[in-house]
Amino acid sequence: MEHYYTNNPSTPHQLKTIHFTLRDLSLKLITDRGVFSKGKVDYGSMVLIKSLPVLKGKILDLGCGYGVIGVSIAKLNPGSQVTMADVNQRAVELAKANIRGNNIKNAVALVSDGFTNINDKFHTIVSNPPIRAGKKVIYPLFEQSTEYLYPGGCLYLVIQKKQGAKSAADKLESIFGNCELINKQGGYWILKSTKDTESQ
Repeated sequence: MEHYYTNNPSTPHQLKTIHFTLRDLSLKLITDRGVFSKGKVDYGSMVLIKSLPVLKGKILDLGCGYGVIGVSIAKLNPGSQVTMADVNQRAVELAKANIRGNNIKNAVALVSDGFTNINDKFHTIVSNPPIRAGKKVIYPLFEQSTEYLYPGGCLYLVIQKKQGAKSAADKLESIFGNCELINKQGGYWILKSTKDTESQ
C-alpha cells in the first residue's frame, strides 16, 4: 500500500490548484494525488505556520510535502534561505512548482529520505512529521535534527494530541533537554526545542 511518504508514488496524477490565505499571506498551490493533504492545506500545517515567530538565517522544512510550510516561511521571511526536503519525489516536484508559481526566490526543494541528502546546518528546522509512519521513523529524525542545527537553533513540530503529542514532547525533552509547548489549537500541539548554545 502506498503512503504519502512513499518515495515514488505510482498513483495516477490528478493535479489540483488550491488557495491558502493566512493574515497577509496569500498563496496559490498545485497539489496532486499521492501527496499529503492534497485537497486543502491541512489544519496542523496552518497552525504551525501561524505559530512561528519571525525567522532568520537558514531554515529547513523537513517532510515538506507540496511545500505549503516552506513556501509560507520563505514568503513571510524574505531575508531567510529555506530548504524544503521530502522523501516523496512527486511532492518535491510540486514544491518546486509552488516555489516558482509564488515567485519565491529564497527557497529550494530536494528529494531526501529524512536527512540523507541534507549537507548543511540550519538556524531553524520545522516539520509536520509523518506520524503515521510510526515512532521508529520519526523519533530518529528528532534525534538527528540536533546534528543539523546550529547551537541555539530551534526545532518546531506540529503533532496532533491524539496522535502522540505528549510522548513526542517527552522524547524531545530527552534529546534536547527542553521542550516548550508554544501553541495548542484544534487538538494540535506546536512544540519547540532549542539546541544548547554550547553544543557543537
